[in-house]
Amino acid sequence: MAGKKLVENGKDRTDLFIRQFSFWPHLTEAQKDLVNQHTRTVRYGKGEAVHRGQMDCIGVMLVKRGQLRIYTLSEDGRDVTLHRLFPGDIGIMSAACVFPAVTFDVYIDAVEDTEVLLTDSPTFKRLTDENIYVKEFGYETAARRLSEMLWRMQQILFLSADRRLAVFLLEERAKTKREEIHLTHEQIAQFMGSAREVVSRLMKYFNQEGYVKSGRGCLKILDPDGLRALAGDAARISE
Repeated sequence: MAGKKLVENGKDRTDLFIRQFSFWPHLTEAQKDLVNQHTRTVRYGKGEAVHRGQMDCIGVMLVKRGQLRIYTLSEDGRDVTLHRLFPGDIGIMSAACVFPAVTFDVYIDAVEDTEVLLTDSPTFKRLTDENIYVKEFGYETAARRLSEMLWRMQQILFLSADRRLAVFLLEERAKTKREEIHLTHEQIAQFMGSAREVVSRLMKYFNQEGYVKSGRGCLKILDPDGLRALAGDAARISE
């Protein structure tokens, strides 16, 4: 980094960029300074709206702590979760205006109290115009996110509710590296694009079959192999 080391909350911000932004070593010293000068810490409270469609192009987000939910809305106001961002993840769809080929309209909310490093859109656009490595990073990241969204939509369209729930539980187990999942039936329904009543009915069945043991706001996976068998081919994609 040119001439100085930017430290925020006792941590070197540049280290976060180096770990997550593959283009960082390919930036000039002036471009590195530009990123640091136009990147700020933003905090969102649980349930707060972060991004509201294409007209709200806020920039590229690097999640430091917390969790964000990315979703789309139907004409009648129903929402479908497309994917979530966790600490260390990069949110590129909040800067979709930088990429003319990306026109997917998404919304972002904070699932819990969340802190991100936000690089504003004009700065990121300038970097994509000047540096091929940044442009490649942006399109690769956007393509990966769009692929995740397509997979989620395929689940909703083509998988039965019990298979989708099995896939979801396996995905959560893989993400958290824990057998216990601390989510309510309402949250699970929202994340997998279903109704709470459907999830509650399936959870009762999963308990009876010995796949899980559920309690209030928490469930424990007892038989991951059974869930994989139920999920079928989709389980290999989820894990």
